[in-house]
Amino acid sequence: MPYVNIRVTKEGVSAEQKQALIEGTTDLLMRVLNKDPATTFVIIDEVETDNWGVNRESVTSRRREARG
Repeated sequence: MPYVNIRVTKEGVSAEQKQALIEGTTDLLMRVLNKDPATTFVIIDEVETDNWGVNRESVTSRRREARG
């Protein structure tokens, strides 16, 4: 019973994109590990950019600096 947790920053990931992630992840586990799609769980968490840090700063801050 595979459980896959995908975390992305909350920046407008569409329902279609999420569905593609779920399908693609499920298909990968089926193809590579021969896992049953009926018992494969894919969870997508959207994290606010204030709560995601890279190289000692938040993604919010990094994006603000990139815009200038």
